[in-house]
Amino acid sequence: MNIQHVTFIVLLIFSLGVSPSILQKTPKRKPSANGLIKLPGCCEDLKDLKVQIANLSNIIGELSKKQESDWVNVVMQVMKLEGIYNQMEKRIIDVEGRFSEINNQMDIMQLQAAQTLTQTSADAAYDCSSLFQKNYRISGVYNLPADDFLRSPEIEVFCDMETQGGGWTLIQRRKIGLTSFNREWKQYRDGFGNIRGDFWLGNEHIYRLTQRPTVLRVELEDWEGQVKYAEYSQFSVSDEQNSYRLFLGSYSGNAGRDSLRYHNNTAFSTKDKDNDKCLDDCAGLRKGGYWYNCCTDSNLNGIFYRNGDHNKHSDGISWYGWHGSSYSLKRVEMKIRPQDFQP
Repeated sequence: MNIQHVTFIVLLIFSLGVSPSILQKTPKRKPSANGLIKLPGCCEDLKDLKVQIANLSNIIGELSKKQESDWVNVVMQVMKLEGIYNQMEKRIIDVEGRFSEINNQMDIMQLQAAQTLTQTSADAAYDCSSLFQKNYRISGVYNLPADDFLRSPEIEVFCDMETQGGGWTLIQRRKIGLTSFNREWKQYRDGFGNIRGDFWLGNEHIYRLTQRPTVLRVELEDWEGQVKYAEYSQFSVSDEQNSYRLFLGSYSGNAGRDSLRYHNNTAFSTKDKDNDKCLDDCAGLRKGGYWYNCCTDSNLNGIFYRNGDHNKHSDGISWYGWHGSSYSLKRVEMKIRPQDFQP
């Protein structure tokens, strides 16, 4: 055996001892069903990721349900609070109504108490001037209590607490035109209309209110916005037995010629009770109830014609001394107060 063979054998033994893995075969990977070689590490990561995504989706779903539930609770609470608010508001309105009713009753009691002190005096005839003296200074509607001494019922009146010192009780007003004044005797006796709009207070009430010396003020307004007035130092109306006859004192004002003087000392007439001094039926011709003579120099209870002029008949709301017989006024107010009234 020569040196070459020995050297080869030594190298072979050395290589086998140092690296036995060289003699081992490399393992073959088992193909998958589709023929692809599986990668174990990658597949496990993918599975974990899917599980995490599923868990996250569940969490998001639960949060959405919780948020929806929270919103429902918020809405229910808001609705509950609205219900409580409505109940409180209703209670407040009820309390305010009771408070207002108590105030009205107290006012009436005060008037009745004051009335008791003057049962034997002519001052027991209560009107807006007596309210003014009791510090009622706002114009508007007031209820006057029944008066046993004067045998008068409870009455609702409109008080003018501003014009010329205030204290005026309105007995007539024309300004809207929705109320007919062509009415019968009974309606003029008892009164009709809306106290806040067009109305006639009633001849019986006017008779009662003018038992003491009284001033009459007539305010007139045309369709151009001009305002005039006529004032009478004395105004009274007799009782029903005397057909509510009119009596007037001296005239003052800026409404032109005195157009109520012609009607002084005349009885009241309506379409069913002709008391005028003329052969003609003045109430039928002038379409209202009034102190007709034969027939008119004024017709404050005539037909409400809009925009002034009317040419068919002299049956509008007229004051001859200012605009003549063929012009119907836009607004009229008749108001009274005692002669001795002091603002």
